[in-house]
Amino acid sequence: MITRVLSVDPAQPDPALIEEAAAALRSGRLVAFPTETVYGLGANALDPAAVARIFEAKGRPATDPLIVHIAHIGQLSMCASHVPPAARRLGLAFWAGPLTIILPKKPQIPDSVTAGLPSVAVRVPSHRVARALMEMAGVPVAAPSANQFSRPSPTTAAHVLADLDGRIDVVLDGGATDIGLESTIVDFTVEPPVMRRPGGLTLDQIHTVVPEVVATTQQGSAAVAQAAPGQLTRHYAPRAELTLYEGETARVVQRVAADVRTLTAKGERVGILAPEEDLLALAPELAPLAAAGRVAVRPYGSRLDLARAARELFAALRELDATGVSHILATSIGTEGLGIAVLDRLTRAAEGRVRRV
Repeated sequence: MITRVLSVDPAQPDPALIEEAAAALRSGRLVAFPTETVYGLGANALDPAAVARIFEAKGRPATDPLIVHIAHIGQLSMCASHVPPAARRLGLAFWAGPLTIILPKKPQIPDSVTAGLPSVAVRVPSHRVARALMEMAGVPVAAPSANQFSRPSPTTAAHVLADLDGRIDVVLDGGATDIGLESTIVDFTVEPPVMRRPGGLTLDQIHTVVPEVVATTQQGSAAVAQAAPGQLTRHYAPRAELTLYEGETARVVQRVAADVRTLTAKGERVGILAPEEDLLALAPELAPLAAAGRVAVRPYGSRLDLARAARELFAALRELDATGVSHILATSIGTEGLGIAVLDRLTRAAEGRVRRV
């Protein structure tokens, strides 16, 4: 299969190119497209055969449900059998945007979309390319992230092609995504409502509209159906073995420096993924090792700019992994605001290798 790449202006997407991609969706083909969060891999959510191609292309287990994308809140009736008042309030407040809501599903949504569960995850993306595609396609679009399963999510079309070139039909290249982390998922099929995945919308923002929402963290297994995407213990992971360090910043920096010395003394090549402030503190230790080719370094944003850190995380992780290091030592940006979502991604990328110092 040859993957067709269509370059579109994210501010003013060419209607002819959007219609070409929409026609591909309607005919059962797979289309990767930019959203404000990450690139999605779309298929007609009402076509079981097309949905099956998503799982095949990604190598995704059938127990991991998909998010259905719609053009506006008025299309909820295409997917959901019931919308609680609190869910509608939250959708009206934050759609279009990085929010996914889990609701009871309608029978026409195939079980393959929902991992056999009676609920469906729905969102309205705000990216102009994505919204234009939803409008022209005229069908709800099932779309997980457009990458190989369990790999870091794609924030550029180049990331999509690195993972899926020749496995999907069309890529709409709209440049880099704005937020860089997946949507926040809130489940309204339980009481009280539960935030099952932190993302581009913070819990504080949600509480301004629905204060009863509670947060939960799940470490799921691919052997059983998951209540929402992003629940598996291993997710967003590089090929290198990633270890996450948590704790007071000065102590984290000391421990990372010590572990770098230990690993490089054994002949390992080590990658460091950290906000700029941590790398500045580590610079005296890392500079000679980097000059000798023993250490590779990639910053992602700053503790003072959480939005930039979130936006740069996955791209920095992919770049560092591409250097061929055997180990990646990562530090987080804390637990305020978007920091919770960044911490979630790094924890799952580490697959439980978290050192608290």
